[in-house]
This record gives sequence, structure tokens and C-alpha cells, in this order.
Amino acid sequence: MTDSAPLDGQPAALPPQPPAVARTSPPEVPEAPPAGLWDRMREDPQYAPEHLALEAVRRLGPEAAQWAARVRAEQPAASPEALADQAVRKFVNHARLSGAVSGAAGLPGAVIDVGVLAWTQARMVLHVAAAFGVDPTQPDRATDLLVLQKVHKVAESARLALGVAAGRERAGALFGSGGQNPLGKVMVRLGVRLAQMAGVRAAKRVFAKVVPGAAIILGTWANSSATKELAERSRALYRQHGGTVPGQRRP
Repeated sequence: MTDSAPLDGQPAALPPQPPAVARTSPPEVPEAPPAGLWDRMREDPQYAPEHLALEAVRRLGPEAAQWAARVRAEQPAASPEALADQAVRKFVNHARLSGAVSGAAGLPGAVIDVGVLAWTQARMVLHVAAAFGVDPTQPDRATDLLVLQKVHKVAESARLALGVAAGRERAGALFGSGGQNPLGKVMVRLGVRLAQMAGVRAAKRVFAKVVPGAAIILGTWANSSATKELAERSRALYRQHGGTVPGQRRP
């Protein structure tokens, strides 16, 4: 059957087109810590949380500051609490996904999962700081991270540990790592330290379950619960800074 000829010089009608399919962007997934950070943490697992906090401020602090500036420009009437709400919702959702990022089985997969969770939580804390007008790029934010994530009870011990980690980082860059510990022992220690930072209190029990060929995925409830608790502590800390100059040190 042929198409009918156009009438009175009018162009022929186009055949019906299928309905347009809405294009959707892929869902955001939590970002894993950079490879260089993994190397430092694996070589120095005792200070893994300190290495992560230092790198988070260096790498994620500027991102958080840019985010806050952009959102304030787009939503000038939004309060610091509203901006913090946006950041918390985003990164709690990321935390729920963090246990499925690696796709790796056994102990390596478990270590990667808790590392991604700790990195996601650090990103959230820095965004909450920026929401309340606190400079997320200042070195003091690394101290905040370690206290908020309960790696250290007080800021003084956190600062001391960060100084040690920074010194070991510089020494490693100059001279390379020293003796290599057995990989399995290093991974267990690294995993437990990162799990402690991420708020996974049953870290030893989690890693005791690791058997060859079995994937360990942190439960989404445990991830989001720990991250929500951290969000509340972060709000309480940075809410005190309302109206202060970004980056101003606390007395």
C-alpha cells in the first residue's frame, strides 16, 4: 500500500512517530577513595583513618566549598539547616549503596566497602560544614572528622595522630615503605580501622564472617544508620558556627 499523494500542494503528513522515551541519567553512586590513598592506608593501616581524613580535606574540601557557593547562589533564601538537609539526604543515600560498590568477594571486598563508606561519610561532614559557613578546606576539618567519627575522643589526640600520619606520609614519599607485612594481616587491620571510622561497631564480627569466595556487603540499614548518627553530630558541631567567618578557628 502506497502513501496518499499530497493535496493542494500541501506536504504529505509524516507517519506517526513512536512516543519519545524520557532520557534518564544513571543514578549517582558513591565514589571510592583514590588509589593513592589506598596505597598509603595499606602501607600504614594503624593510621588509616588519619590518612583518610587528611586526604578528604585536601580532595573533598574544595568540592564541598564549591557546592555550598553554588547552592547559595541558586537558593539565596535557603537557610544553613536547609542546605545541610540537602547534603545529608544525598550522602545517606550514597551510604546505602556503598556496600555494593566494589563487587569484590571476601576480605578485600569487605575492606573496600568500609573504605567507601568512610569516604562517603567524610564527604558528608565536609558538606555539612560548608552548609553552615565553616570552611571545609581548613586543616582543622581533619581533626573534626576524626572526633565526629569517634576515632579519637578529643581534638588534641586527633591532632597529634594527624601529625604522626602526615609525617609518615612524607617519609613514605621520600623513602618508600619499609618492611611489608603479610597482606592478609594488613587487610584485617585496615578493615577494622576503617570500620571503626565508619561507625561499624561490629567490625570484628563482620570480618570474622569472611570466608574464601563469600562476598561481604555491609547492610544498607547499618550504613545509613551510622551515617545518620554522624550527620546529627556534625550538625550539632557546625551549628555553633552560624554567623562566624568561614574557616575561623574555634577557641
